[in-house]
Amino acid sequence: MQDELIAWYKQHHRVFPWRQDSNPYHIWISEIMLQQTTTEAVIPYYQRFLEAFPDIISLAQASLEEVYKLWEGLGYYRRAKYLHETANIIVEEYDGRFPTEYEDILSLKGIGEYTAGAISSIAYGNPTPAVDGNVLRIMSRVYLLKENIASSKTQKQIYEIVKELLVGKDASSFNQGLMDLGAMICRPRHPRCQQCPLRFDCQACQQHQQEVLPVNIKKIRHQEQSYITAVITYQDRFLLLKNKEGLLENLYGCVQYELESPYSFVEQFQRDFHADLKICSFIKDIKHVFTHRTWFMHVYHFELLKEMDNMYTLDQIKELPLSTAHMKVLHAYLKEE
Repeated sequence: MQDELIAWYKQHHRVFPWRQDSNPYHIWISEIMLQQTTTEAVIPYYQRFLEAFPDIISLAQASLEEVYKLWEGLGYYRRAKYLHETANIIVEEYDGRFPTEYEDILSLKGIGEYTAGAISSIAYGNPTPAVDGNVLRIMSRVYLLKENIASSKTQKQIYEIVKELLVGKDASSFNQGLMDLGAMICRPRHPRCQQCPLRFDCQACQQHQQEVLPVNIKKIRHQEQSYITAVITYQDRFLLLKNKEGLLENLYGCVQYELESPYSFVEQFQRDFHADLKICSFIKDIKHVFTHRTWFMHVYHFELLKEMDNMYTLDQIKELPLSTAHMKVLHAYLKEE
């Protein structure tokens, strides 16, 4: 089965810029970007990122704000923060060379078992599993595993299966073959079994269970939050604050409060900033969805009676790392204007 998959991968693999070499820095950047993001969306970000930071040392020497600006629009900004922190760790502890041992890679910030396995196998050829959603789905079908792949017990079982399959094989091609097979053939719904190199090995295919498996039932607690979100201006400048911590840490955004009235917003703003606001107009309601949380932003335009710190022109805003949610807010205001 391994040989069939590897032969299929070498003939049919997808072409991506990060597959042009086995540089661990390139693979690391791509794998972090690909977390929660499609390959099509990642390609231009990956190319711009490497133009700005061609190696680990240049990334470590950059400011976090520069890194965030290049990340703008990719979301999940903690990934960018961890990239920057990890680059500095590699410079300090590994003389700027990406570590070669799996355990050392796994110890780096923002790198879990899948990412460590992918980097270790693709960059260095080590027989380390890289088990993501694609691999869980494929193995569930091939081995007719009827247990819930969202459970840690089933995931551990599949990890051990892949670990044995890698012994004595081309780990890089095998792991990347599973990635591509899951994306192109063994899809979540309506898998293309007739085109699959593993169709004669796949128990689900033989027993016509490929449309049933995998069982993938996740328990998700989703939070909804409602805000008064403010576009606050003084002449041609906008008030934007840098988030110190939390969901959008180190990104700039509008002031918002979990309140139900713009009049309550004015009172709260006065208490926090000792500055007076005039309510100008309601702009629109904007919904922004994160992975486990949804923001309902009721957007209003307010004017300051005098200028404050942290005021920016539109040209200056273009240079700031702005959260996607609040980028929507500013675009709505500018469109209204």
